[in-house]
Amino acid sequence: MNFEELKDFLDEKADFYNNSDFIAEDPLQIPHRFSKKQDVEIAAFLTATISWGNRKSIINSATKMMQLMDDSPHDFILNHSAKELESISQNTIHRTFKGEDFSQFIINLKKIYSKSESLENSFKLVKGETNFKHGIERFRSQFLGDTLHRSSKHISSPHKNSSAKRLIMFLRWMIREDGRNVDFGLWKSLPKQFLSIPLDVHTGNISRKLNLISRTQNDWKAVEELDVILRKMDAKDPSKYDFALFGLGVSGDFDKV
Repeated sequence: MNFEELKDFLDEKADFYNNSDFIAEDPLQIPHRFSKKQDVEIAAFLTATISWGNRKSIINSATKMMQLMDDSPHDFILNHSAKELESISQNTIHRTFKGEDFSQFIINLKKIYSKSESLENSFKLVKGETNFKHGIERFRSQFLGDTLHRSSKHISSPHKNSSAKRLIMFLRWMIREDGRNVDFGLWKSLPKQFLSIPLDVHTGNISRKLNLISRTQNDWKAVEELDVILRKMDAKDPSKYDFALFGLGVSGDFDKV
């Protein structure tokens, strides 16, 4: 396919997969259970944090986290007791994300919410930035502080060339808005034109099959390589193509093309 044919193909697939039916089998359903802004972003952040492996397992694990917070994440973050944290620490959460990691995340989130009404401020871009590489690092520094807790490994660093797939996905959920009732569009101060694709095994493989990227690793350099061509396709909303690439990858539809 030439550029225009490829663009038309991806536009069609993005439109096909970007609908509310997508939520039924996706971890994104977890934050959709809430309406309060802070509850939505906390549920989205924690769900994105454990989003690796089988999607059904992710949904089950994220549901457990919400239940451990009495299905009221923001209130629990601000008002939990030491006894409740200790109880959470004894739980199994999701693969290598243990109960003690979850407890530390709750502590870290309380530090932020005690000073700010939203996580949005932690990701603000500065003049001249055209992606969220440094915004993620600023959030990472604020969230982790000086702690050397084992949970730190669950917050990826683009400065260390990580694709930061889970944080990029979280940002898409919070920033994008297109009236489809999939992404939330809660964070109005952050520009969706600077969003990137959450690069994982599915989006990475399809991107290479379509010759969108040449880099073989799913790292930050590959994220930026993919940014270049997707922003040529849609400069205002490049991350919409996540629906196309992920949908083609996870559904197996690409093999039918």
